[in-house]
Amino acid sequence: MVDLLRFDGGDGWEFQRIADALRAEIGDGIHPVGHYLPPQRQLVVQFGVSRDTVQRALRLLVADGVIESKQGIGSRVLSAQSEERQHIHTSSALPTHSGRPALGPFIAEAFEAQDVTLDVATLTSESLDTHIRLQAERVRNGDIHPESISVRLLLPAPGSTLAYPRLKDKDNTEDTRALDRLRRITRRHTESLRAALEDLQTERLVNAVDVQVRTVPFTPTFKLYLLNETQALHGLYVLTERAMRLDDGVEVEALDVLGLGATLFHYLKDQDMESQGSLFVDSAQTWFDKHWAILGADSSVQSPTTRLE
Repeated sequence: MVDLLRFDGGDGWEFQRIADALRAEIGDGIHPVGHYLPPQRQLVVQFGVSRDTVQRALRLLVADGVIESKQGIGSRVLSAQSEERQHIHTSSALPTHSGRPALGPFIAEAFEAQDVTLDVATLTSESLDTHIRLQAERVRNGDIHPESISVRLLLPAPGSTLAYPRLKDKDNTEDTRALDRLRRITRRHTESLRAALEDLQTERLVNAVDVQVRTVPFTPTFKLYLLNETQALHGLYVLTERAMRLDDGVEVEALDVLGLGATLFHYLKDQDMESQGSLFVDSAQTWFDKHWAILGADSSVQSPTTRLE
């Protein structure tokens, strides 16, 4: 175990982040028990790290009993028990892979509509990217057949001084390495999810694809998913102190938020316009639309709307 966790330069402790992300995907039902994780070459592209880093993350999951790996076959999921999964509080009865509501089935249900609309306000697009790519594969496999997909993504402005992530040392306010790391991760995953959806249009599998990204000049304190204007998922970020391995290989104590540690509350718009669910969905949609129109600035991480003729 000591050799497994030893820092040896390069991507450093990024393997721990990759392992945590894979645990979250497994816990959320993206990789069900008995199924295989994506090939290592695909994980390298997904997370933007070296093959060695991916292999170290997989070895950690093997050591924890989450997966088993066999050369030439792949890594098979053995257990879905994970503290890293996104917890959902809802009164709706949606199917899950592990006995408790998870984010994946809500996103999957939204993509089963003829016209998919997804408005998301978040600190980073990392978890959204995972779910978008999963739904893109469902389209590619012929499991679902949306005619149009529209995604609007609100992110913090790149030039903003965010409250987090930052070094724990309050006197060191000029060190932006933790924030630079966040921006790198966000940009990579935003470009990834956009490409995943626009590839569906290029392959003539979806008639219309519209992915727009705008930024707002403040630190998000919550994440918000609005699905097809009928459902909302809302959760507060949980502030924590943790060790963070920066891009230059230096480990620091940082203040950060762990989105997966927050509970998402689910609201459903129904026929009663005065119900709690209906009022929250309408209020959240108004909040998103106003911030999008008034405060939102176009991001460079986007491309024009594409449509099949």
